[in-house]
Amino acid sequence: MSTPRSELALDLLFPQELISPEVAAQLPSDLQIRPLASTDYKRGHLDVLSVLTVVNDLGEAAWVNQFHAMRVTPCTYYSIVILDKASDKIVGVGTVFIERKFLRGLGSVGHIEDIAVDKSQQGKKLGLRIIQALTSISEKSGCYKTILNCSDANIPFYEKCGYVKKENEMAKYASDTVHAPKL
Repeated sequence: MSTPRSELALDLLFPQELISPEVAAQLPSDLQIRPLASTDYKRGHLDVLSVLTVVNDLGEAAWVNQFHAMRVTPCTYYSIVILDKASDKIVGVGTVFIERKFLRGLGSVGHIEDIAVDKSQQGKKLGLRIIQALTSISEKSGCYKTILNCSDANIPFYEKCGYVKKENEMAKYASDTVHAPKL
C-alpha cells in the first residue's frame, strides 16, 4: 500500500507502517488513522482530548515543543489520531507508551492512555479501532502485556476490546503549586 501524497509532507511522531493495516482498513473511507503529526495542534488535537478532562492550552509553540520532546525518546511514545479527511480535523486520539523493565527478562509493558473520540463521532467504533491499533503497536514492540486505567463505567467497553479487569489503580496527585516542566 503506497503512502498518499498528502502524508509525505507530514512530520510524524513515528513511522506510519507501525499502524496495523488491518485496523486502518476497517475505518470508513472518509477517515484516516495515522501517527500524530507536528501540525496536529491546528487540527484540533487538544479539542478532542478535552472530552476526557480539563485541557490547559498553553499555545501552539508549547504543544510543538512537547511533540518534539516525545519524539526524541525513540521507541517510547506512540500517539495516533483519526482524521476526518473532508474537514482535515482530528476526531479520535490515543497513545501507548512503552515502559522498559528489569522484570521478565528485561521485558516491556505498553501503557494505553488518553483515548478520546469527538462527541459527534462516538458510537462508530472509532474507540475500538484506536485500542486495536495501539495494542498492535504494543505487541509489535515486544511488550509482554498492554495495560490501561479506566473508570468503572468504561469497563464494558474495554472488555469488548479484549481487555480483562485486573487489580486496582492508586493515584496521588501533585498539589496545584507543582507545575509541568518547561520545555
